Amino acid sequence: MGNKRNRLIMLFGAIICICAAVVFSDEPKPQQTSAGVVSTAFERQLIVLDAGHGGADGGCVSIGGTPEKGINLSIMQTIRDTAAIMGYDVICTRESDISIHDEGVTGLAKQKKSDMDNRLAIINKYEGAVALSIHQNQFTDPQYSGTQVFYPKDSEQSHLLAESIKGRVVSTLQPENERETKPVGDELFLLNNAKCPIVMVECGFLSNAGEAARLETPEYQKHMAITVFMGLCDYIRQM
Repeated sequence: MGNKRNRLIMLFGAIICICAAVVFSDEPKPQQTSAGVVSTAFERQLIVLDAGHGGADGGCVSIGGTPEKGINLSIMQTIRDTAAIMGYDVICTRESDISIHDEGVTGLAKQKKSDMDNRLAIINKYEGAVALSIHQNQFTDPQYSGTQVFYPKDSEQSHLLAESIKGRVVSTLQPENERETKPVGDELFLLNNAKCPIVMVECGFLSNAGEAARLETPEYQKHMAITVFMGLCDYIRQM
């Protein structure tokens, strides 16, 4: 237990160093105000976080019976809190166990469509944002495991973001992970229609007993969240 706590503390320490470099590496940029007076301000990166599923839509279910939606939310909340502490502006599509479909929409299929439309509207509302959608994976063969990052095939910035997150996952959390980042098209609605750099992080396979057991623990959820956030910081620093 002590070793695990030490690893988590080291991860937090690494985040602080990385994010400090990202936030403070550039000199303040002069900006022209409406009165013609030059002012100085830091440009703060806006991050949009999307915890997949929610409400009646639980997503896939682990071998242990845990719905995906709660794991997604927990990981997203840690990323949100860490990003806010480090000075980023953060917008979340949901911050509790809800669907954000329009009021009055009935039927799960229609609610899910409305929910996805509203998530996309939030992501596309903010110019200059970077977006992360957090999910868990599942497959019929239980042997498969490991984080995999998906990105829209026509977005080079999204590809760079995906590679940055994958690099941190391998170097920090899953050294045995050989999964490639994967380009997608219209099969993933949010990624295909987002106007900003965006990736979907499938944090692990809930169909794999060992990985599911890890993903069900708050400690591993925090490890995953911190690792993903470090990858995001790497991307922002490159940009």
